[in-house]
Amino acid sequence: MSNPVFSNSDVFGEPRRTGARRPSGGVGTAPAPGYGQAQHGQYGAQAADAAALENMYNAPSATTADTKRLTYDDVIVKTGGLLAVLVVAAAATWYVAPGLWPVGMIAGLVLGLVNAFKKNPSPVLISLYAVAQGIFLGGISAMFESVSNGIVLQAVLATVSTFAAALWLYKSGRVRVTPKFTRWLLIAMVGYLVFSLVNVVLVWTGVLGGWGMRGGTIGILIGLFAVGLAAASLIVDFDSIKRGVEQGVPAKFAWAAAFGLLVTLVWLYLEFLRLLAILRGDN
Repeated sequence: MSNPVFSNSDVFGEPRRTGARRPSGGVGTAPAPGYGQAQHGQYGAQAADAAALENMYNAPSATTADTKRLTYDDVIVKTGGLLAVLVVAAAATWYVAPGLWPVGMIAGLVLGLVNAFKKNPSPVLISLYAVAQGIFLGGISAMFESVSNGIVLQAVLATVSTFAAALWLYKSGRVRVTPKFTRWLLIAMVGYLVFSLVNVVLVWTGVLGGWGMRGGTIGILIGLFAVGLAAASLIVDFDSIKRGVEQGVPAKFAWAAAFGLLVTLVWLYLEFLRLLAILRGDN
């Protein structure tokens, strides 16, 4: 499917047929009145068009910023801004009202679903999602920190390191996103989601205690598997952003790309937080 920006453009789209008809008349027919002036005007127009084309070709090439296309800088700026909003909300919740984390969790879930199914990204709703997740992470992190001193810093460092490693693996070509890789990741994520939901229900209903089926050695292995899934999801996110830039999608979709990265980073951080707690023997 062709890019609508090019197909609808006066320069890159299909040329429009313009220009006046030549006067009709056979051999020996006298030119119509004013024909010489019209012919002169036509040549003048052609010369003007040629000069305009020459100026266009000599002009510097338009950049993605000039054409309002998605750029990597757009994604970096939007992602950094959302992370800043999340950190500020998390810090405020940590020190003021850590007990609000359930509110942030529910609001983040609702806003996450709304943003995920919107065709056009909404900067306001995505920013509100960052605030909600900040409230959730600030409260839940304070709770973990009260039990295990230093665990939050370790989880943050692990998240940043994994993000950098995933980006390096993708940029270096050591990991390639193929249809087979994407299918495997989707199946694994669905299976992990079902397992997590079952485990949460069993813990909340009192059937299992502590971490439920995620305790002990099995819990450590499952935690490592979950971290691997989140890291693989980051690589798929990078590939999606790359394709968006190469295909020239509108710049507004930088918000959608930043939202996707934020969702994966929040998931990765929570998995590290849980894995470190299990390794420390916290119930």
